[in-house]
Amino acid sequence: MSEAGLLADPGEVRAILVASAQAGQAISYSEVLELLGHHFTRPKMRALCKVLSFVDDEAEARGEPELAVLVVRQSDGLPGQGWWVGGAKKHGFTGLWNGPKAAKLIRKIQGQAFDYWAGRDA
Repeated sequence: MSEAGLLADPGEVRAILVASAQAGQAISYSEVLELLGHHFTRPKMRALCKVLSFVDDEAEARGEPELAVLVVRQSDGLPGQGWWVGGAKKHGFTGLWNGPKAAKLIRKIQGQAFDYWAGRDA
């Protein structure tokens, strides 16, 4: 995927997500958008998802854990549909995209990012 037409610079988004991982905390879609200078709207959130996909593709190429899983809905602390469409399949998850089983999967994957980035420089 080309960076052209993306909502934000993938490097800037990656820096936000690495900082979140280093802090051991997920970050909401609206918080990421705000840090990028945007107000939350559904179209902006969908555009952000394209950048998140790009960031994760680059992380995978570098042998790093995925970061998009750190971006969550404020309502339930889980990633939105954009992550689940590819993420659930990638992790062999066939359950509902909400509820306790989904939360357990997300905590596990987020924990991998938290562990990897703890005490490490980007």
